[in-house]
Amino acid sequence: MKWRGNRQSDNVEDRRGISGGQVAVGGGIIGIIVLLLNVFGGDNAKMLTPVLEQMQQNQQQSAPTQQVELTPEQKELGEFAKTVFAYTEDTWHKIFEENGMTYEEPKMVLFTGQVQTACGGATSASGPFYCPGDHKVYMDLDFFEELRTRFGAKGGDFAIAYVIAHEVGHHIQTLLGTSNKVRQLQSGRSEAEANKLSVCLELQADFYAGVWARYNQQYIEEGDIEEALSAANAVGDDAIQSRMQGQVVPESFTHGTSEQRIKWFTKGYKTGDIKQGDTFAEELD
Repeated sequence: MKWRGNRQSDNVEDRRGISGGQVAVGGGIIGIIVLLLNVFGGDNAKMLTPVLEQMQQNQQQSAPTQQVELTPEQKELGEFAKTVFAYTEDTWHKIFEENGMTYEEPKMVLFTGQVQTACGGATSASGPFYCPGDHKVYMDLDFFEELRTRFGAKGGDFAIAYVIAHEVGHHIQTLLGTSNKVRQLQSGRSEAEANKLSVCLELQADFYAGVWARYNQQYIEEGDIEEALSAANAVGDDAIQSRMQGQVVPESFTHGTSEQRIKWFTKGYKTGDIKQGDTFAEELD
């Protein structure tokens, strides 16, 4: 992806290097188990995740906090993330203006190990996420190496761009009231029904990521879209469940299948029209 020499966002807080000895522990096997349980959902996840997170926390607390100098590669990755975030700002300002609305910019926090948010404490095991409570995207950039080595994605800088755009998509849903409406609809429903609504929300964020890519074609290079599709394929619920537990449990899906995630990113990229992203109408039909 073309990014060098372009504007970097002022809405990024880089907290990397502050976690010190917690970094290595936060990316360990316990963290991976927590991440997978969060993706799978279900009763077993509810019971086991708090226990594993406490184990991880105990390990992290035993390591002293210290300032760590970022490597040149880490610094460059941070600059790339700031540039991509600036691209999302420019794009969504334009789209909102085209639709008679005003875009409120989110912020992004780069961290390693663990982080405190308005949605509570989180560790790198959570993967990238958006907190509606403070309108911030939280990114542990080490996640993308895990995405490549453990989940089979191609990797590459546009895989990172896709994930950032996906998380900003959740911010769009917050601004438009979609997220709040989904939470209201989930109340009182069965776990399987609530999960279906979560899938639609995630697929719409993938759609918005595709729309963003459409608006940024001038920065896209050969192979970039394939990197995004490879990442979407790798994090499909069915792909992760099949790889990690040898079976697929559709009623526990919370993010969508690989096919669905690829489908909605591609639709966003091909149309560039946010009005065509009603995943709820299509997927719940």
